Amino acid sequence: MIQKYCFKVMQWLLPVAVLTVAGCMKKLDLRPGSQLADNNFWKTTTDMSQACNYLYTFLNGLNAADDPSGYPTPLQDNYSDKAFGDRSVGFGDGSSVAPATSNEWINYYKAIRAANNILEKSVTVTGDAATINRYLGEARFFRALSYFELVKRFGNVPYINRTLTAGDEMLYSARTPRQQVIDSVYADLDFAAANCPQPDVMAAAEYGRITRSAALAYKSRVGLFQGTWDKFRSISTAQRNLQVAIDASSTVMSEAKHTLYTTQGAQSYFYLFQYDGGASGNPVQTVVGPQLNYTYATNKENILVKLYGQNQNNNITSHNFGRQYLDQAHIAPTRQMMDMYLYKDGLPGGLSAYDSSANQTSSLTEFRNRDPRMEMSVYNNTMITPSTGGLIAYNAGVNYRYRKYWIVSDWASNVSYVNFNVLRYAEVLLNYAEAKFEQNGSISDEDLNLTINALRKRATANDAGKLPLLTNAFVSANGLNMETEIRRERTVELAFEGHAYWDLLRWKTAETLLPRAILGRRYFPAENPSGATPKLLNGYVLLEDQSFRKFNPERDYLWGLPTKELALNKALDQNPNW
Repeated sequence: MIQKYCFKVMQWLLPVAVLTVAGCMKKLDLRPGSQLADNNFWKTTTDMSQACNYLYTFLNGLNAADDPSGYPTPLQDNYSDKAFGDRSVGFGDGSSVAPATSNEWINYYKAIRAANNILEKSVTVTGDAATINRYLGEARFFRALSYFELVKRFGNVPYINRTLTAGDEMLYSARTPRQQVIDSVYADLDFAAANCPQPDVMAAAEYGRITRSAALAYKSRVGLFQGTWDKFRSISTAQRNLQVAIDASSTVMSEAKHTLYTTQGAQSYFYLFQYDGGASGNPVQTVVGPQLNYTYATNKENILVKLYGQNQNNNITSHNFGRQYLDQAHIAPTRQMMDMYLYKDGLPGGLSAYDSSANQTSSLTEFRNRDPRMEMSVYNNTMITPSTGGLIAYNAGVNYRYRKYWIVSDWASNVSYVNFNVLRYAEVLLNYAEAKFEQNGSISDEDLNLTINALRKRATANDAGKLPLLTNAFVSANGLNMETEIRRERTVELAFEGHAYWDLLRWKTAETLLPRAILGRRYFPAENPSGATPKLLNGYVLLEDQSFRKFNPERDYLWGLPTKELALNKALDQNPNW
């Protein structure tokens, strides 16, 4: 291993058997790694497919061991004010220092090197040109993903588009301007979109691989992030990046390969985070285990998923997210998150006639007359007992309990195969709506119906009595702010999926929201008869006092570069005030 450079450049030997996607396990060539030298590899499109398998290990997910950050992706919400638990310290409270090393820096550059290696070695591959380009598209998708994740965290980063060896002058590259890196991300995603198959023509056994719609959906994410980052910092490229988000998301929408998951009626949003198409009927009953065949047809909302396998006999990697993290409240919704959920008249607390928070008599009161996604995301009085799969009496305790990806039938075995939704169609709709509004300061009712109102209809099974549609007239009549309501919808729909912190950064609202005290549920002693009274503020559980919360806007919108990388490469400079 070459360690002279900040990328921890590896003398890479293809780890073919590290990962397979669903249905591909039997097709893998499991020759020992020592036999996979270049002189007997890089000959066929099968070799390219196997090489690309390694890249899928870099998809974020629910398992700490297989996420590039070293933590399950939903825990990134803990950096924000919307969730609290593991890793809140250092990000949410502004106390972090520049690290010596960084999992994200090292692992995303490993992915970049692996992608570059595939792009270079493919010149010796013979076979169908379209198939070759498909796998080149996969490699370029992961290179794009890795650079975007680096830019989100560190801003300007060195851009390397070829594999490096000891003594290469590019080992000591300076940081490349942020927009230049983003433009390279767009180019890679455009190539992937042009050469990867649509999901409806891809073989069922290849479910989980990169598709055209995955490349376009991810491009809409990148464009929205960079466009709003620029807008709220008065950077001239804002409009161009927002247009990228609009064009990419509208293409996914117009090509109509994806739809919202509605199979379970009014409970579809809950089941979206269970095994696809799980037990029908009452959503609080035990789900009947993982399906044996995940396919595009099973759930067309899923654009890209992190696959974990099917069962112990067909295990890609598996995880124990529910037992290890949810059961222990390592990610807990906060008061700030709960207040985001609207009441049934479409109004927030303080404006709604249904707001009974001033007269709350138990911790269940706040679930009444609310956006149905509230109880489908956070446990209320239909708590599921892991031991039997039935219902138990509600026990409020001290913290809220987050419900997404909690698989009751997996609790006893402490092993789960539920997939993580890396990209889903709902996000594409939200990206489009926000980009349209931020580009011009307005959005038509027609676009609201295509996006936000489609999500509300899914959440209520098209019952406006549970949550009315969002219109310009409604916003005006009730003294609301359209930007706030678009952001609210995103926060609620994508809650606990790892977006909240990054949204605060790009909106440039972290400096206002993160320094506030972090509160939990309203505390009722009768609901915690055998437990110690927690610290309280105005009757709410105090998760972290304001005195411990800070955010330096001159520093904390970017992360500090790892100090060991600065020592290895003198051309690198540290981010401001780190």
